[in-house]
Amino acid sequence: MDQTTNMTMLCDFYELTMANGYFLTGKKDTITYFDVFFRRVPDGGGFAIAAGLQQVVEYIQNLHFSEADIAFLRSKHVFDEAFLDYLRSFRFTGDIWAVPEGTPIFPHEPILTVRAPAIEAQFIETYILLALNHQSLIATKANRIVRAAEGRVVLEFGSRRAQGDSGAINGARAAYIGGCHGTACTISDQLYGVKAGGTMAHSWVQMFDSQYEAFKRYCEIYPTNATLLVDTYNTLKSGIPDAIRAFNEVLRPLGITKCGIRIDSGDMTYLTKKARKMLDEAGWPECKISVSNSLDEYIIQDILRQGACIDMFGVGERMITARSEPVFGGVYKLCAVEDGAGNITPKIKVSENVGKITNPHFKKLYRFYGRDTGKAIADYLCVHDEVVDDSRDLEIFDPDATWKRKTVYDFEAKPLLVPIFKGGELVYPLPALEEIRSYCAAQVDTLWDEVKRFDNPHKYYVDLSQRLWDIKSRMLSDAGKADRV
Repeated sequence: MDQTTNMTMLCDFYELTMANGYFLTGKKDTITYFDVFFRRVPDGGGFAIAAGLQQVVEYIQNLHFSEADIAFLRSKHVFDEAFLDYLRSFRFTGDIWAVPEGTPIFPHEPILTVRAPAIEAQFIETYILLALNHQSLIATKANRIVRAAEGRVVLEFGSRRAQGDSGAINGARAAYIGGCHGTACTISDQLYGVKAGGTMAHSWVQMFDSQYEAFKRYCEIYPTNATLLVDTYNTLKSGIPDAIRAFNEVLRPLGITKCGIRIDSGDMTYLTKKARKMLDEAGWPECKISVSNSLDEYIIQDILRQGACIDMFGVGERMITARSEPVFGGVYKLCAVEDGAGNITPKIKVSENVGKITNPHFKKLYRFYGRDTGKAIADYLCVHDEVVDDSRDLEIFDPDATWKRKTVYDFEAKPLLVPIFKGGELVYPLPALEEIRSYCAAQVDTLWDEVKRFDNPHKYYVDLSQRLWDIKSRMLSDAGKADRV
C-alpha cells in the first residue's frame, strides 16, 4: 500500500452518505453517543482481551480529507457541494472513553464509547471496529495459546499466513499483548518494539553439501544464538546427532552451553522426549527444544499432558489468523442523543434476536474485585451519573435472567472506561507496549480459573444497575406497544 494513502478514506461508503444526509437535514452538530461492544467470546472462551486502541488513537489524530479525496468523492455524483466543502476542515472534536489495552473484556459491555457530533461519531465507525476487532481477536487467541503453554515461551510465527501486511504487523503486536514473548515479524519490532527473532529454515540446511556442515557453519556464525532445525531429513537418526556434533566441535571449546534445536514436523511428544534424552546424555542439558508446525492451544495442551519435553513453541497460522474462529464480532451502536441543553435521551436497538438488543444510555462500566481475594467478581453497568458506593453491600442481577440476584460485599469498584480524547484532544498517555503486556498478564490473573477454562467456562456476569435495567425495560415495553399499534 502507498505510504501516502489517507486512512480517513478507509470507511464504509454509507458513513459518507449518512454524513451527507446529516449535513443536509441539519443534524450534523447533534451530539450522539455510540458504544463499541461484542456479543460472544471467540472459541467459546470465558473472556476476550482488548487491543487496538493505539491504532484508533493514531487514526483519530490524523483524520482529514485531502483535495484529492474530495475530488474523488465529487466524482461519485452523490454528495452535496456544500458538504464537500465542509470536509475540507473536517476533524474529530468529540470525546472518547475506552478500556485500556490488555484488559479482559466480556460480551455486551462497552469497551469504547464515543461522544461527538453526529457526522464525526458516525464516520469513525469503520476504522474503530476494524482496529479493535482485529487486534482483540488476535490478542484473545494468543492469550489462550500462551496459557496452554503453562509458562513456556511462545513466539508468533505467522506473518506469511496473515491476511495482508497490516494483519501481520498489527497481529504480531496484538499477540505480544496477549502474552507471546516475541515474533518472527521484523517490522513489528521496528515499529512497535515487539521482540523479533529467528534462526534458520530448511533451505539453509539444503544449501550445504551435508547437514552437519550446515549446522557447523551456523554455530560458527551465531555461537551465542545457535538454534538448529533438525528435521530436514531424519530428526532422530541424523538431525539431532549432527546438531550434537556441531555443538561439541564449535560451542563447547568456546565454553558456550546454551543452544537449541527446533522440530517442525512429526510426532512432537515422541520426538521431543527422545531428543531430550539424547541431548542430556551427550552433555547438553541446557539445550532448549522448540517446536512449530500448525500448533494451537488444544494441540499444545495435549502434547504437554503426554509428557512432551518442550521449552518453546512457535505458533503461526492458527494464531495470526485466529483460524478456529476468525471473526471477533464487535459492533458500534447508537446508545444516546444529547440536546442543546445537555439533556441525554437514551436510544435502544430492539430485535427479535434477543442477543442483538442493546443496552441504552450513556453508561459507566465498573469491575468489582473482592477485597479478600483480589479476584474479579463481576462487571457492573450503570447510567453515567450513578455513583457506586463500594463501602456497603450491593445487590446486582443478571440482565439475561432478572430473577438471578446476588449481593456483593467487601468489594472494590474500579471504573474501566478511561478518558482517551476530550474535545478532540488526546488526554490519555499511551503506555509502552511492554507495559500493556504486563498489565494484561496481571489482569488475566485476577480472573478465577473457572472463567479461564477453554471449554465450558464459568459465566462471568456483566450486571446492570437497577436504574439502567428499569430504563431498558421501559424502552422495550414502549417499543412493544408501538409495534402493536
